[in-house]
This record gives sequence, C-alpha cells and structure tokens, in this order.
Amino acid sequence: MKQIKIPAVFMRGGTSNAIVFNASDLPRDRASWDPVFLAAIGSPDPYGRQLDGMGGGISSLSKVCIVGASTRADADIDYTFAQVSVKEAKVDYSGNCGNMSSAMGPYAIDEGLVKASGKDALVRVHNTNTRKIIWSRFSLDEGLAAVDGDLAIPGVSGTGAPVRLEFREPGGAITGKLLPTGRVAEVLDVLGHGRFNVSMVDAANACCFVRADELGITGTGTPEALAADAGLLERLQAFRLAASVAMGIAKTTEEAKAKRVVPFIGFVSGPQDALTLTGAKIAADSVDVTGRVISNGQPHRALPLTASLCMAVAARLEGSVVNTVTRTSNDREAPIRIAMPSGVLTVAASVRKNGAEWHAEQGAFYRTQRRLFDGYVYVRASRVTGVAAGKREPIAA
Repeated sequence: MKQIKIPAVFMRGGTSNAIVFNASDLPRDRASWDPVFLAAIGSPDPYGRQLDGMGGGISSLSKVCIVGASTRADADIDYTFAQVSVKEAKVDYSGNCGNMSSAMGPYAIDEGLVKASGKDALVRVHNTNTRKIIWSRFSLDEGLAAVDGDLAIPGVSGTGAPVRLEFREPGGAITGKLLPTGRVAEVLDVLGHGRFNVSMVDAANACCFVRADELGITGTGTPEALAADAGLLERLQAFRLAASVAMGIAKTTEEAKAKRVVPFIGFVSGPQDALTLTGAKIAADSVDVTGRVISNGQPHRALPLTASLCMAVAARLEGSVVNTVTRTSNDREAPIRIAMPSGVLTVAASVRKNGAEWHAEQGAFYRTQRRLFDGYVYVRASRVTGVAAGKREPIAA
C-alpha cells in the first residue's frame, strides 16, 4: 500500500526535537491525530529506537507540535503539544513542553502565520494543553526568526539566537491550582515504599518534589546511572502514581497509569560539586539548587523547562521541599541557578503571597531554536485513516 506525505517541519527547541505540523494539514477530527503521530515518530517500537520514524528513542526526541490560528483574543497562535511514547502506542496531551515552546513563535513567523517587521518579534502563544499564555520574544533576520547568536544552553553544542519565553500566570497549568492540595509541603504515602515529605506544585507543569536524601541518593547521579537503578525507578513510578491521585490529576491509580507524562517527579538537593555529561565540573558555589527529573519513565539529560520553571517557583515558596535545600538569597527576584546533568539552567520566577494564598506571577528563561528541515513526513497509509496526501488545504477526516 502507498505512503501518505504530510507537510511538516522538523525543529529543535532548546534540548528537544519535534515534528511540527500546521493544524490545517491534519484531520479536522482530533481523534484521527494519534495514528498519524505514532506512525510519523515511529512508535510503538519494542526496541526503543524508533528507526522506522522521526523519533530518537528517548522522550525528548519523541515529540509532536501542532500550530494553528489562535482561539483566544490575547494570543496570536494556538500550540498543542503531543508527547509520543517510545515503546507503547500512546500519545499524551496532558502537559506542555517548555523546550519546544521556544520554537513555536519562530515557526509561526517563518510560516507566515504571524506577521512581523523590524529587528524583533513578539508572538503570544496559547498552549492549549495547559490553557496558558506564553510570550515568545526573539530577533528577526531579514523577516525570519534569527538563528545565529551567542547564547549557549546546556545540552546543545554551539550557540544560537536567544528566545526569551515568559510564562504568564503559570500557576495551575494542569490542575487549576498552584498548590493542588492547598499545602506547600506534606507527607505522601507511597504504596509499598513508605511515607515521604514532598511538595506538589503546579506551575507551567505539575510536579512532585522530594529530597534526594530521603530517597537514599546523593542527587548528582547521571541519567545513565539512574536509568540502571531499577529499584529507584520503580519507587519513583510509585511516587508518580500516588502524587497523580493526590493532586487530582487522576482519580485512581489505574487512571494515573494511563497519564504517562504528568506529574513530573523531581528530586532535589542543595548546591553540590558535580560533573556534567561532558565531564565539565559544576562548582557548588555557582548554583543555588541541584535537581533531577523523571518523566515518562525516563531520567532527563537536560531538565524539562516547564519542570525547571516549576522547580524555581517551588524554591520561592517558603517551607517547600525545594525551598529547604535552595541557597538562601536576600534578593527574592534573583534568578535561580539549577544544576542538572547537562550543566546549569538559570530560571527567573516571581511569586507573591496574598494572605495565606501563594500566587505565581511569572516565570522566564532563555532558549535557542532552529528549523532543521521542512518538506513532507511520510507515513504508511496502512497505519492511518482520514489523511489525504500532500495537501495544504484543510483535510476532512
């Protein structure tokens, strides 16, 4: 049977890669999207390599983004993020990807979805997964998004033009509340593993944070070492299921098992000397907190940006698990430097307290992005339905 070709762009955003589709090139019926995305990425793949698709075998390289006209007056585009499982036939829309968010404004400009002139652009991005607004600011080069610049980000070789992402009012992106349980810190009963002090925070994405020392680890382990520790991964998976129910993301443990992405599980420790994946040294006095994150069952080589933003917000919440290990500063507006496997990530986070209620005002960071190629992605016609070949006009499902 023939293959179907669908217009697409392959982009790097921060430390992630994704296929980016114009919404008008996909079936109108969103129920038809999953088979298209699975086939394009190359999932499910029991070998974990996705060689028959565009994926790279790990969660940060197994992503799809969909961009179209905005459905909100305060945004220029709608952006939907899809996390494609590597080994299972699952597509998860429950959270956003901060890294790929950095490529959405440039994509919109380069595709002509948003008009801009001059030296700089501001694209207001509505992320449909979280119903949150992200302001994307970046330079233009002859009317297109600039790619050359001097910003280096941990996990990506070379430098690029900076994209400033401002997450407006990031609290409650998944659950509707910055603190889904109403508490900054509490004890979580993890079935089969005991009780642990945690902070469950929802800012840009839902996360459950625990101290590394409560898990019996240093907090500076490499992703490879963490992935090889089957007992730790099993414990963290149990954490995720318990936190999902506690945060109201899922009603039952069985339902939580089906939600593979959120909540993220982060374990934190104080500033420590450590080595990056390249062997470079991170000095304890150059960072404010050390963090590691697990999502979709995999330890991240570079922290997901939405989880990093959530970690920075949590660091500002007095009494939280993250706050207790973060370096104390007299300047509550100073950016927070997070040590991670690929280096140091700097995140700005602003919070305020109204009476007994905490409120996250904004989180911001810089990324780089680049269009890698455009054209068509080919999928087996036998794996998808409702998709016509090579059309730019809307396709009826």
